[in-house]
Amino acid sequence: MKILVLIKQVPDTEAQIKIDPSGKAIDESGIKFVLNPYDEFGVEEAVRIKEKNPDSTVTAVTIGPERSKEAMRSALAMGADTGIKIWDDSLAGADAGVKAALLAAAAGTLEYDIIFCGKQAIDDDQGAVGGAISRLLSVPFVSNVVKVDISGGKCILQREVEGASEIVECGMPCIISAQKGLNEPRYPSLINIMKAKKKEIKEMTPAGLGVSDLASKTELVGMEPPPSRPPGRIIEGEPAQAAVELVRILREEIKVF
Repeated sequence: MKILVLIKQVPDTEAQIKIDPSGKAIDESGIKFVLNPYDEFGVEEAVRIKEKNPDSTVTAVTIGPERSKEAMRSALAMGADTGIKIWDDSLAGADAGVKAALLAAAAGTLEYDIIFCGKQAIDDDQGAVGGAISRLLSVPFVSNVVKVDISGGKCILQREVEGASEIVECGMPCIISAQKGLNEPRYPSLINIMKAKKKEIKEMTPAGLGVSDLASKTELVGMEPPPSRPPGRIIEGEPAQAAVELVRILREEIKVF
């Protein structure tokens, strides 16, 4: 089985994010970058499938500058076999449509049965790339998957929906977006981290993939931090009186009901 995993390098969830002077990007100075957490679920699931089917291969694919190799090495240390990194400077600021076109073109140069991706990247939270690639490749796409079973050349997938879950059956090839709960990503051992340094990362460019239209259809016009949270209030008095005052504040001042 041939498995592709789409990954992205994102700022660490614990990083203190500041907006740079342009107002359209974050200040990357002092920021630690990591493998997108939702993509980790995709990598882990791909590696688990490979462990059950030893003739399988797992290829991680990313779009990003030189520093994105760190995220790629993380995927390789988890068990991916090889990596593909796509980049040239014209891709800075590219939108989801451009990225989907590049990733679909990269997939078109490879054999694949399943493409895993995270349900979204935690930096922009768009969750648009998986569905866009599905359209470009004309293969089924199942999102928010929390369980994968493969039987008889088909994927039996459990996905989360509002207040419930669905069981979806689809053929291969297909695209699956991984949701939290699909698995528990492993911590790579030291020996696998060392082995990852020797695994191949093939570098490709849009021109090499035959993609010439790099014009984004959407534009980021500005970024701003969320508003500061107001300070908390302590309601004095006996518990019964404080409860009455709390209800009054919620109803008349905050207007939550």
